[in-house]
Amino acid sequence: MSLRVAYPLEKAMESDNVADTLNYAALFSLVSHEMSIPSNLIEHVASRIAKAVFSRWPETETITVRITKENPPMGADCRGASVEIALINDKT
Repeated sequence: MSLRVAYPLEKAMESDNVADTLNYAALFSLVSHEMSIPSNLIEHVASRIAKAVFSRWPETETITVRITKENPPMGADCRGASVEIALINDKT
């Protein structure tokens, strides 16, 4: 799984205050929680993660979520099947 989040950094760049940026520990916790919920589709998980990030940090501008299901049950010898979604927060 990979995650890219565009978040306004200008305030943190000037203040050097951790409260002025995205809390990476909280982000990791949110993603871990969403990944722990059983789901049939990785598309659904990716969407839940994106929506949860936008909800928790409304200042987030964009998010890209990529999830790979290792050894998918598709009758082929492959490393995995992936989905990647990129969303823009229309509230920023």
